[in-house]
Amino acid sequence: MRVLIAGGGIGGLTLALMLHERGIAAQVFEQARSVGELGVGINTLPHAIAELEALGLLPALDRVALRTRRLIYKTGRGDDIVAQPRGTWAGFAAPQFSIHRGRLQRVIHDAVLERLGPEAVQTDRRLVTFDAAGDGVTATFEARDGTRAEASGDVLVGADGIHSTIRSHFYPDQGPPAWNGVLMWRGAAWWPRFLDGQSMIVAGGMARKLVLYPIAHDPDRPGEALTNWVVCAKVGDAATPIPAREDWSRRAPAEEALAMAEGHLDVPETDIFALIRATEEIYVYPMCDRDGLPRWSHGRVTLTGDAAHPMYPVGSNGASQAILDARDLADRLAAGGDPVAALAAYDAARRPATAAIVEANRSGGPERVIDFVEERAPEGGFADVHDVATADELHDIVGDYETLAGFGRARA
Repeated sequence: MRVLIAGGGIGGLTLALMLHERGIAAQVFEQARSVGELGVGINTLPHAIAELEALGLLPALDRVALRTRRLIYKTGRGDDIVAQPRGTWAGFAAPQFSIHRGRLQRVIHDAVLERLGPEAVQTDRRLVTFDAAGDGVTATFEARDGTRAEASGDVLVGADGIHSTIRSHFYPDQGPPAWNGVLMWRGAAWWPRFLDGQSMIVAGGMARKLVLYPIAHDPDRPGEALTNWVVCAKVGDAATPIPAREDWSRRAPAEEALAMAEGHLDVPETDIFALIRATEEIYVYPMCDRDGLPRWSHGRVTLTGDAAHPMYPVGSNGASQAILDARDLADRLAAGGDPVAALAAYDAARRPATAAIVEANRSGGPERVIDFVEERAPEGGFADVHDVATADELHDIVGDYETLAGFGRARA
């Protein structure tokens, strides 16, 4: 069997590694000219890291990432709501990692080249069309200079993101991604460590939010951490036109992010306004997802990751669910038998599970606990959150989401 993978992001590269581990040939085609360390910080959950650990990647991840020790939910004014241990501190066998997205992609990419060979990832290859008639698949890719090349295999997997060519082939009338009116200003800078240097803070609800966490330490910069921050602000609604695709990662001045944060967001642990001013590169993204699909798999072609289930970036589930997709799909293809049946079984298992997370994220996911408290205490300033909400109420919101996402039960 030979599997063609359109897209060299975290999901596509992980799938290639997992297929190789199971004795299945895989070829990745990436439309970018090179695989670089692009993007900003993300968190990857223990059940997904356990899959990467099974691939032998844990030492490499420990060299470029931080094990997340604690997550603290706060009001936008900085009042504590819930603090949770994370990863191994919460009893899981595998850690949770806070990591630069590009560094996570690089770790997996390097492993693919080492194990599958230097030709396993072909860059500057944009999928333009495919033919899945008969007992195989032929895909056509185009380079930036206009030259085209074909590749043939038994299965084609679309790991080509929220603007997936394969998804739009099967659903040409889907329209643009759905935007909830929230823009995200994101950046990272070396900054004095706060708390224990491994904690994550989420302050404020869906209308105005701050996300803050370290993603790297450097022995040459003691007392500092590469600190990732996100300021989210609701600037429109469902009727507001979505920003043009070319504006999805536009550069922004610090003044834009400061205007969204000042008077709305603040935490006592660090000076977020000085951190924003100290950030050299700030990018703006719309918070988007897509409605669920009736099918991912069509014969010998299927979808994975953001091509299948793009979701709001709450609850740390984007990359994590793509990794879980890869494990399920690789296992089913490795079981032998008809590839069409394997893709259908993968669809039946993963599509409902991820659709439920997409829907939960639209209402804030576990971060809904912040909106819940802020609605009850709109002026904030409480001495103890349990004067506002019971422990059971808070736990139910956060714990139910973790169960939905597949990591709610700690493992020995």
